[in-house]
Amino acid sequence: MSAPLDNLMMDYPLTLTHFFERSRRLWAKKTLATRVPGQPLHRYTYADFAERTRRLAGALAALGIRKGDRVATFAWNSHRHLELYWAAPLMGGVLHTLNIRLSPQDLAFIVNHAGDSVIFADASVWPALEGIRDKLPSVRRIVIMRDTPDARVPAGFTEYEALVKDAAPVTGWPALDETDACGMCYTSGTTGNPKGVVYTHRAVFLHCLAQSMADQFGISEDDTVLHIVPMFHANSWCLPFTGVMVGATQIFAGPNPQPRDICEIIQKEKVTFTGAVPTVWIAVKELCEKEGWDISSLRTIVIGGSAAPKHLQMAYAKQFGVQMSHAWGMTEMTPLGTVTRLKSYMQDWTEDQQYDVRARVGYPSVGVDARIVDDAGTELPWDGVHMGELQVRGPWVVGTYYNSPESADRFTLDGWFRTGDVATIDAEGYVQITDRTKDLIKSGGEWISSVDVENMIMSHPKVLEAAVIAVPHPKWVERPLACVVAKPGTTLAPAEILDFLRPQLAKWALPDDVEIIEAVPKTSVGKFDKKVLRARFKDWTPKDARERREP
Repeated sequence: MSAPLDNLMMDYPLTLTHFFERSRRLWAKKTLATRVPGQPLHRYTYADFAERTRRLAGALAALGIRKGDRVATFAWNSHRHLELYWAAPLMGGVLHTLNIRLSPQDLAFIVNHAGDSVIFADASVWPALEGIRDKLPSVRRIVIMRDTPDARVPAGFTEYEALVKDAAPVTGWPALDETDACGMCYTSGTTGNPKGVVYTHRAVFLHCLAQSMADQFGISEDDTVLHIVPMFHANSWCLPFTGVMVGATQIFAGPNPQPRDICEIIQKEKVTFTGAVPTVWIAVKELCEKEGWDISSLRTIVIGGSAAPKHLQMAYAKQFGVQMSHAWGMTEMTPLGTVTRLKSYMQDWTEDQQYDVRARVGYPSVGVDARIVDDAGTELPWDGVHMGELQVRGPWVVGTYYNSPESADRFTLDGWFRTGDVATIDAEGYVQITDRTKDLIKSGGEWISSVDVENMIMSHPKVLEAAVIAVPHPKWVERPLACVVAKPGTTLAPAEILDFLRPQLAKWALPDDVEIIEAVPKTSVGKFDKKVLRARFKDWTPKDARERREP
């Protein structure tokens, strides 16, 4: 009888402890830095980071934090925030990043729903929490971090640096299971209350490995990574974890970074890798053109949140020698779902063909399965034509929301997560997000992708931003309305946009009208906030009806 073959490898848990200890030993001389307004970058080494993280873990233990307790952060991107990213999960706690741009009402709901035990808050944003302090019964302690030179710590509160300095460093880490919770983040709550997503050590571990792969982000020790994506949003796309794993030089953008701050850091520090939503890069492009900043050190700009128009990608490549790469994901996916990279044989394609591929959000990341289904739940073919709801599954995809039984309908009976995004997948495996379910416009039986129309509008030389929404129509049920922001110093008439679109769109897809607005409202993470526009134009009157009323 032959010996069994199964389960002959070590049972070694996939936890963040491995990454931290490896980093401490291998990358001790590498640098971490934070932008401090009005001062030189604050710099220290990975060795310093490791020692302070061990002290912070000891401080958390002294504060009574035990396995499973939630440690909340309310802060900008900084080395202190990075220390919290690691100290809390390494000692068995759960890092809970709070969005500093949420309303007090949403913040109170999230803190109480999560049951946070302690909050670490930057001094510059603490006032946003101050008014609800007495409405957070689970919070035992608040620690204030001085994130600006003139920051003050309110009387009666603990100061971060004093806490770390006085703490005894831990001498070892507890044994953790890879299925233990390590982090927590809440969705934006566009419908109903925000929903909590709990990340496991295993999920983050595998997600980091995927990000470091050459055909994903390819982040390595050679890189200098600038963290612009807020650390309170979806693990900052997990980049702070991956950066520590590979030992990359990391620079944190600090409090409320502006386009000039970003340009200055990229130029002076020779940043090679960064990412942010398209609105950031529109502003950076304008500033580079105006002031001559050199950002050519960048090898990759990852675009997430929404699609970067084709013309913006081409401008960065031709003007600055910098390649943009789309990625798509969600809070519920830790967050990486897809990434856009050209396949080797596509290098021989024409420029237009290549940028048609780059305009999509990419093929599924290793570890992520994707499918599109129709309203009946039938899987649709990968032909680039059939359009349906995008569904995903994988080791870093949420299996259920935290304490939210009413959200069971976001998961299918056969184990897939319903993203709410409408997409096509072509024969090469590249996903194209055509809209959110709620943003897709159905007019007279025809589907109109607001994203496609927005990208066309934003290729107009006078346009800075554009958002397309559905407005009610007595005959067609709903019709597209384009809300457009002109570039500074230009004059733009609605007719110019419609004339520009007419040759590119079917008649039924052409917006009924164009509203010139001062700015497109943004969500807390810089995405277009269409619900604000829909509320603003909820009583919009179709152009033909207005014309009938005119004398």
